[in-house]
Amino acid sequence: MEYRYLGRSGFRVPVLSFGTGTFGGEGEFFRAWGATDVAQARRLVDICLEAGAAMFDSADIYSKGAAESILGEAIAHRPRDEIILSTKATFRFGPGENQVGSSRHHLLRSVDASLKRLGTDYIDIFQLHGQDTRTPVEEVLSTLDALVQAGKIRYVGVSNFSGWHLMKSLAAADRRGWPRYVAQQTYYSLVGRDYEWELMPLAADQGLGAIVWSPLGWGRLTGRIRRGQPLPENSRLQSKVAADSGPQVDQDYLYRVVDALDEVAAETGKTVPQVALNWVLQRPTVSSVIVGARNEDQLRQNLGAVGWNLTPGQVARLDAASERPKPYPFWHQASFSYRNPTPV
Repeated sequence: MEYRYLGRSGFRVPVLSFGTGTFGGEGEFFRAWGATDVAQARRLVDICLEAGAAMFDSADIYSKGAAESILGEAIAHRPRDEIILSTKATFRFGPGENQVGSSRHHLLRSVDASLKRLGTDYIDIFQLHGQDTRTPVEEVLSTLDALVQAGKIRYVGVSNFSGWHLMKSLAAADRRGWPRYVAQQTYYSLVGRDYEWELMPLAADQGLGAIVWSPLGWGRLTGRIRRGQPLPENSRLQSKVAADSGPQVDQDYLYRVVDALDEVAAETGKTVPQVALNWVLQRPTVSSVIVGARNEDQLRQNLGAVGWNLTPGQVARLDAASERPKPYPFWHQASFSYRNPTPV
């Protein structure tokens, strides 16, 4: 398993990490992802560690905390220094007025609760799960600094932030000497390339590593979704709640990308999801790609996305098939590209 530096930090992470959104299956949204129990989770963890994929990503809201609890039990038989734990908080975790957001009150309580569920005394990478413009960045960053100083978290990052809010936070951290974000957990796939417009150039400039979520386009690039065929019975897209809550993709565009993936998969002897994952792994600023699995077969197939590379010609064909018009001002900047180069 290849390891890469997490952004501009000295911390190295595996290029594939395991996402625990399938653990627990609490509520309709997460039940559509999966309902892995402790015994199954322990087996999946063991397979990941055997392959060198030693990073496991979770969040407090995944199955109302059950995913973190199951992950904690699944790793309990392993030495803690073999494991890299990543988790997140910000979204609502209870009915109270202060059980949501990135306030000092909520973050301190969230980290302590996650540590208890995970059965550990520190989190390797702690990320804000979403942007909270109601809480001043100084309050957020000083709280994260206190958590780092207390030894409860080691590296900090964000997820689903806009470029301006992320840059505002980085500037405040530099002014006050607080921990800098070194990771951004971001949606990025062959059918979701918005990351390239602003967040990727920002990451390259400011030294943030992308930890990519849903690299298979919310289950659309598994190779099982085909033009003129019904959705597979166990697809998360069968759930209206799950389908409506994830990234939306135009069907004609999706099938155009799948056609290109089919061609490249035939050339390489790999599966459609392996090709789609390998494409993401070759993109600039990507430190790690989160893969999920409901069972051993899915996990082993995803792990087969490493150890080889698409050719430049194959990458170019996939790029062309998945290209989308850029919104303003990015299309305008692209016309002045020799003064506004992109990382890609």
